[in-house]
Amino acid sequence: MKKFRVGVAGVGFIGAAHVEVVRRLGNVEVVALAEALNAQKKADALFVPKGYADYREMIDNEKLDAIHVCTPNNAHYDMVKYALKKGLHVLCEKPLTCTAAEAEELYRLSAEKGVIAAVNFFYRFFPMVYQMREMIRSGEVGNIYTVHGGYLQDWLFLDTDYSWRLEPEASGASRAFADIGSHWIDCVEHITGLKVVELLADFETFHKTRKKPTKQIDTYSGMALRPEDYEEVPIGTEDYASVLFHFENGAHGSCIISQMAAGRKNQMVVAVAGSKCSLQWDSEDSNDLWIGHRGSANSVLTKDPSILSPGAASITGYPGGHVEGMLDTFRHLFKKFYASIGSGRFDEDLASFKDGVREMELCEKVIQSAAERRWITLG
Repeated sequence: MKKFRVGVAGVGFIGAAHVEVVRRLGNVEVVALAEALNAQKKADALFVPKGYADYREMIDNEKLDAIHVCTPNNAHYDMVKYALKKGLHVLCEKPLTCTAAEAEELYRLSAEKGVIAAVNFFYRFFPMVYQMREMIRSGEVGNIYTVHGGYLQDWLFLDTDYSWRLEPEASGASRAFADIGSHWIDCVEHITGLKVVELLADFETFHKTRKKPTKQIDTYSGMALRPEDYEEVPIGTEDYASVLFHFENGAHGSCIISQMAAGRKNQMVVAVAGSKCSLQWDSEDSNDLWIGHRGSANSVLTKDPSILSPGAASITGYPGGHVEGMLDTFRHLFKKFYASIGSGRFDEDLASFKDGVREMELCEKVIQSAAERRWITLG
C-alpha cells in the first residue's frame, strides 16, 4: 500500500485536528506544515518534522502527494490554486473560497488537472446522518414535505469574544451562515438529494462593536485579558441568520443559525418530515436518530453497525454502545479521500469542489436576500 506524503497549511484548532486524524489512517504521513508565525515551533509541538513560514516553499520542497488547507478563509484561494497547479490533491476546509467566482475557478482547475479535490463537510460522515440519507434514498421516508433545524453556538456570546472570523477581510462577507450554516445546508441537500431553488434570509448583528484583543489569542482558548488589552472595533458580519428555503420538489425548509445562543456549544439539528415518517438528528446526541410515525409508536435508532443500513455501517468505526464523535467523522472522510487518490475515482460521499461552488453560490444568495429583504431565486 502506498504511503502518502502530506502537508498541512494552517495549524490552529482545526489544522491540529487534521494532523491528529491523518495519523490514525496509517498510510498517510504528515511530513510538513505551513504556518505564518512560529512554524517550526508549532511543527515541533505536533511532532511534524518540518515547519515552513511559506506554504509555497513547503509545496516546492517536500514532494507532497496532497495538502490539507486549514487556514483562514481568505487564504484558501491562493493556496489551493498554487497546490492544484503543482498537481497536488487537495482537501480544503469550508468555505472553499470567499466568492463563488473564485470557487468556480478552482473547481475548473481541479478538473483540468485531474486531481482529487474535496471540501471538509464532515457532518456527512456521522453514522446516523448517513443513515438518514440511506432511509430517504430507499423511499422509507416517502416524499419530503419539510426540512427544518439549525446550528447554534455560543462562543461569540460576549462582546469580548473575538476571532478572525469576525473580520470580513479574513472570513468573507458572511460569518455565521458561511461558517456553520454552510454545514447545515450542505448536510440537508446531501441527505435529501434535493436542491434549494429559492430562499429568503434575515440577518442580525447583535454586537455592533466588539472588544478586539491587542494581543494574539487562539480560538476557543478562553484566555483572560484585562480591560486595557482590548480595542473597540465595529462588526460588519452577522451573529444570527434565519433562512426560509423552497426545494426543487416543492418541499419547504427553514433554519436558524446563531453564534450567540448561550449554553449551546455546538448543536446542529436536522429534521426531515416525509409522507411516510419523520426523522430528526441532533449533534448533541449524535449517536441516536429519532423516527416519528403517525399511526404507531415513535422510535429512537441508536448507532449499532449490526442494525444500520450498509452504507451507514461502513462508516461506523466501533460497535454499538461505543460513542463516536467529530474526529471520527474526519477519519471516515479522510479515509475516503485517500482511497479516492489511490483509485483515481472520486467517492460520491465526499463533498467535491463542485459542492464547494454550490456552497458559495448559496451563501451569496443568502447575503443578497438579507441585504435586499426579499426572496432570491437560484439559477
